[in-house]
Amino acid sequence: MSANLQENKDIISQLSDVCGAEQVLTDDADREFYAMDVYNFRELPIAVVQPGSVEELQQVARIASAAGVALVPRGGGASYTDGFLPATAHSLLIDTGRLTAVVEINAEDMYVTVEPGITWADMTAALATKGLRTAFWGPFSGLRATVGGSMSQNAVSLGSGTYGCSADTALSFDIVLANGEILSTGSKAMDKSSPFFRHYGPDLTGLFTGDAGAFGIKARITLRLVPVPAYSGTASFGFNDFDAMADGMARAGRTGVVADDFGLDPKLQQGQLGKASTKDAVQAVWAVLKTSTNPLDGLVRVMKMAIAGKRFLSGFDYSAHYVVEGASRAEVSAKLATIRQAMAGHGTEIANTIPTVLRAMPFIPLYPILGPRGQRWVPMHGILPFSRIKVFNRRMAEMYAEHAAQMETLKVEKAAMFTSISTNGFLYEPVFYWEDDRTPYHKRYLPQEYLDTLPEYPANPEGRALVATLRGKIQDIFCDMGAVHMQVGKSYPYLRGRQAQATQILKDVKKSLDPDGLMNPGALGGLEG
Repeated sequence: MSANLQENKDIISQLSDVCGAEQVLTDDADREFYAMDVYNFRELPIAVVQPGSVEELQQVARIASAAGVALVPRGGGASYTDGFLPATAHSLLIDTGRLTAVVEINAEDMYVTVEPGITWADMTAALATKGLRTAFWGPFSGLRATVGGSMSQNAVSLGSGTYGCSADTALSFDIVLANGEILSTGSKAMDKSSPFFRHYGPDLTGLFTGDAGAFGIKARITLRLVPVPAYSGTASFGFNDFDAMADGMARAGRTGVVADDFGLDPKLQQGQLGKASTKDAVQAVWAVLKTSTNPLDGLVRVMKMAIAGKRFLSGFDYSAHYVVEGASRAEVSAKLATIRQAMAGHGTEIANTIPTVLRAMPFIPLYPILGPRGQRWVPMHGILPFSRIKVFNRRMAEMYAEHAAQMETLKVEKAAMFTSISTNGFLYEPVFYWEDDRTPYHKRYLPQEYLDTLPEYPANPEGRALVATLRGKIQDIFCDMGAVHMQVGKSYPYLRGRQAQATQILKDVKKSLDPDGLMNPGALGGLEG
């Protein structure tokens, strides 16, 4: 038996003593699935470990540190930037799926503390019983996306128009460091305080947001609470071209009245939206009725949806969809009027079916990790200032035109989605679909009854390679336009073009917290290098 094999067996034995043998996965199929994201696979880890408590997580870190083994944290798995993919086989992948406790809901001091593996949907449901919600309250993938994953990768969607991204809601973390010790941030770092406030001198909480687990593993997360708004309203607009949509979304975003919003290009309007089944429609109607303020309001909304049918987007290439919130109907009406005024001269108001359904069903099944015809799917994204949106889009169009023939030959299709973030950011999300075989990730992540409704394709390595090439070209455009990113993981060039002093500070922080470079090596551009 080789020394490495014996060492791995010893590590697995120690981990089994701490977490239980059934929570230390060593089967090849399990390790492959957990070490794979929507788009990619890198290395097979020694094992997948599923600690059931913060204390177990600390002991796992101590075992790994003593053996010089890397630790890579994983949340819900719905990522596409290699964030939780081991960069070395000498790794333990930490699945946080058993760390799901709601530690404290403090309605008086308006914060909630949870463990990292809880999903946004489960946390939101627990808070709703008390009439509360976190400020940012999750991505649309919140049925599977975890709070810990979103804090490590950053996320936008629900509440982002008003409150920004996931990091803006964080107050305090308990971080398990590489040596197994716990570091608390925010006001909780004070001996006689609680995690009620984020800022007291330099912002240590912010240091661990969006870090992809490079600095430590989030064990407890405290978020700011707001009352669940009593009323909400929706509006949708159609546009003849991208520039009109961009101008309208920028004007609406700058008003500060948007709760959440998103724009769709022609491809996405034809995609999953056009695939909606009768079962989907019934679920949507029921959700709208349940979440309406009263039965009459619900019936009016459903009747409008029925009248619009599937023709609500006809005649427009692009669309944008808005949700506003308020303490009264008058406040909601005033906010909708502000958005309509911002859209004047740019877009035409259309039936608000899409945002009405999504507000009623904010967390959607992750069916879109395959395309509407069963194709492979991968997004990417960049956040730009409003002033650069149209120039960026023109450069994208030029790049796509250059590769149009190859894309058609290799069955690669493009799409895009758009979101404004607070009053000062615009997220542009290019998406690719291409005909290719399914991976173990798709086969295990999606229910078989759904997979059975989709066609399957043979392997298409040439199409896959073209997607990689196109993603690289888009990243070059993003960098040249000064875009920033949320889910940095290991795929975005975090250190590219960064000021030397800033890079050195980040590397010094990494060295201080993780001297042996064991926490998710390769993340954030490889700070341990």
